[in-house]
Amino acid sequence: MIRVLVVDDEQLVRSGLRLILEAAPDITVVGEAADGAAALVEAYRLRPDVVLLDVRMPGTDGLTAAPRVVAAGPKVIMLTTFDLDEYVHRALRAGAVGFLLKDTPPRELAAAVRTVAVGQAMLAPTVTRRLISSFAERGPARRTAARQQLDLLTDRELEIVREVARGHANAEIARRLAMSEATVKAHVSRALAKLQLANRVQVAILVHDADLL
Repeated sequence: MIRVLVVDDEQLVRSGLRLILEAAPDITVVGEAADGAAALVEAYRLRPDVVLLDVRMPGTDGLTAAPRVVAAGPKVIMLTTFDLDEYVHRALRAGAVGFLLKDTPPRELAAAVRTVAVGQAMLAPTVTRRLISSFAERGPARRTAARQQLDLLTDRELEIVREVARGHANAEIARRLAMSEATVKAHVSRALAKLQLANRVQVAILVHDADLL
């Protein structure tokens, strides 16, 4: 069972998300919080697998809370509207693994939670990948630093993380590169360890920063 904590300052939104998620047989909402400070307390108390964290809330907002909640252990998905700004990029760098629009269809919401729970990032073409490509810092110094960091990888690992940055899941990468999904997963894990990164979104940002696409 996937344990989810829902964080939003609007009770109606929290109730709606709970209703949608608990209709799935493999997902349970273990708690709710109305701001980032309460989210951090509940993340440590309830130990959820996934936290849905609203970007903007009174008091401690989602952007401020994101790195602290990530440090508590759960995977974090930001809840937001379509009008995203560069501050959301801070949350990606802090370890959030993706974004959901608040009007995401119920089936897609549950699928997103499942995807994140097993360690994959939300690189939806309409949201997260667009953010990464729009807000990656591609100045000369940043590009040089990113490329130096990526030099730690083997040629095969670099090939695979470039596919990750394009938003491809392990199964799709395996098909494109004619290798097993287990091998792709192993390469991704080794790349994350070498680069000292927490998740696939951070890898994708690094590749974009290096301007390797």
